[in-house]
Amino acid sequence: MNNLELTRHEIREKALQALFPLDFNAELSKQDAIYYTLELDQREWVSEDEESFVPLYLDMLVEGVCVKKEELDTYIQKYLKGWSLTRIAKIDLVIMRIALFEMLYVEEVPSKVAVNEAIELTKKFSDDTSRKFVNGVLSNAMKEIDSKDA
Repeated sequence: MNNLELTRHEIREKALQALFPLDFNAELSKQDAIYYTLELDQREWVSEDEESFVPLYLDMLVEGVCVKKEELDTYIQKYLKGWSLTRIAKIDLVIMRIALFEMLYVEEVPSKVAVNEAIELTKKFSDDTSRKFVNGVLSNAMKEIDSKDA
């Protein structure tokens, strides 16, 4: 196994790339989606015997978002102000799910970091309108989540 380390930001990108096809393909397993995503850029990280290096944080994010998807979508829906989930670009929805999962279930990630990371992902994978939209939804969610923790 290689000693290469992914940053949390890179792991969030990989989680997005793994979760996006899972929304469209019910036949795809979480593990296959993660392996495919890692193989896209890190072929050298996957050994010949298919014993792949999967960062624990990546596995936890993908698994967590898959398991908590309905709850995360309910949270997102609360802040859509007349919009429905089906009107949101899939990539933006997946980005918001990742950020909300971190805000709700990953104690060592401050909500502000989760929101900032989501904005960075929209800059790379979406557009400026989406960035503003995602920021608005997540900022409102963060206020509620952080007030519960206070």
